[in-house]
Amino acid sequence: MMDLGIMVRGVASDAVAQRLVQFWEHDEGTLELWRASSNFVYGFERNQVQYFLRVSLEQDKSIEQIKAELEFMCYLQLNGFPSVIPIHSISGQLIETLKTPEGTYIAVVFSEANGIHLDADTITAKQMEEWGRSLASLHCLSKTFEPVSEKRKNWLDTVQFMEDVFNKHPAEQTALEELSRVTNWLQSLPTNKDVFGLIHYDFQLDNIFWEENQGPHFNIIDFDDAIYHWYALDIVTALDDFIDDDNPCSPLLIQSFLNGYRSKMDLKNDIVAQFPQFQRYANLYKFSRIIKSLDHDEINEAPSWFPGLKNKLIHVADELRQSFQKPW
Repeated sequence: MMDLGIMVRGVASDAVAQRLVQFWEHDEGTLELWRASSNFVYGFERNQVQYFLRVSLEQDKSIEQIKAELEFMCYLQLNGFPSVIPIHSISGQLIETLKTPEGTYIAVVFSEANGIHLDADTITAKQMEEWGRSLASLHCLSKTFEPVSEKRKNWLDTVQFMEDVFNKHPAEQTALEELSRVTNWLQSLPTNKDVFGLIHYDFQLDNIFWEENQGPHFNIIDFDDAIYHWYALDIVTALDDFIDDDNPCSPLLIQSFLNGYRSKMDLKNDIVAQFPQFQRYANLYKFSRIIKSLDHDEINEAPSWFPGLKNKLIHVADELRQSFQKPW
């Protein structure tokens, strides 16, 4: 989640994106905003084929971290993992930058993912099993991945990020206490390649596309949050919509996911028993990112959608804050 002030300014004008898309071959007049969350993502066409331009500020996403992300994606692609492909610019670069008075913008372009989105209310047990198998396939490849240049950040970097955010907000004492508990617990866990490596960290339904042709499988997008962490966290965050769901079918769907995962990767029952602790870490990190996004400069003439989004984030933050008081 980006700073809400930056989001408002970015949604109001696509001037930066219009300048950045010029680095790639494209059909004029086809650029449209697709999503604004932790980045700005625009769809555009080239010869009537869909592509996606992702734009971020260097203060939020360093070039080194984006290079590391793209290296991992290219490694996965070379090893047959179905994901979107980074597209070279006219000058042959995977990353292009634009300096402005607000800062340096970084742009990358990806191919479109084949397939369709699935809904948590209608997904089948078979699709859940394939979803788990897909995540396990990613983790299998992660076990042998050795970056050539920069490495993605690891969980200790997120701990430092959270500490910095909470220290700027003295009222968030319960969050700081939760951070201490989470950190101490994570430090006690093993970090061998069977349980720890580079994870996707957003392997949710929004970022996977179901394709039945040429054998059912998922095509994956959005490796922007990839981080060195425990594989179990990837499972927990992927299943976030199902773990706390009251739907009586959810336990069976979760089991189908885990069955698919276990067809490719070992997953011991003691690790499954740790899922609630990993969920507490994920909730705390989500909370810190929301708090940071809400800490924005004054916005003059806010758009009509802004109050609703801000109130939603405040509500989510309040719910997460209360969860920190639950016993371990």
